[in-house]
Amino acid sequence: MDHSQRYAELLMELFRTIAMQQSNPHRLRIRSICDLDAGQFLVVATGWERSTGKLTWHDAILVDVWLQDGKVVVVESNLENLLEDLIAVGIAPTDIVSIEDLEELQQSVA
Repeated sequence: MDHSQRYAELLMELFRTIAMQQSNPHRLRIRSICDLDAGQFLVVATGWERSTGKLTWHDAILVDVWLQDGKVVVVESNLENLLEDLIAVGIAPTDIVSIEDLEELQQSVA
């Protein structure tokens, strides 16, 4: 059974919550970006910081997750508890894979 629509809703809500809860010592803008058509969900930090008298642009992907074929594919995570958070909101542990696991699965089918 494909849970894509439900998982998309869960990911959007979780990522909004994650973006709001992140500590922000550098006053960067932390936001969730959710593209339902592409099945890509991000939490990013961007902004200017003044250090040593000059402005420096900072950007970082905190979390990058894809929704593909009913699976939640963790591409990148700089958070400690992402896996636990995904399971806590209702995503089945068997539907959570790393990008490396997905690539191995695709190669074994090809």
